[in-house]
Amino acid sequence: MKLTDLPAFAPAHVTGVIDTHDGDLISNRLRELGFVDGEEIRVVGRGPIGADPLLIQIGFTRFALRRSEASRVLVEKAA
Repeated sequence: MKLTDLPAFAPAHVTGVIDTHDGDLISNRLRELGFVDGEEIRVVGRGPIGADPLLIQIGFTRFALRRSEASRVLVEKAA
């Protein structure tokens, strides 16, 4: 599932980052920031208008991502 579809506070793990085109700079930057296979991730907040941006937590670090950026991240709910 895409990160944008993950319910708030549900634990999940990153399974990949989708490149929308060759040399996708945003996808590459997400990987550099730690959005890599196996990392635990959760949505901890959503913006007031259209749920944009999303507040994402990986470990002890939080990121605010636009929905268009978060939709590139694939996740799997933790059991």
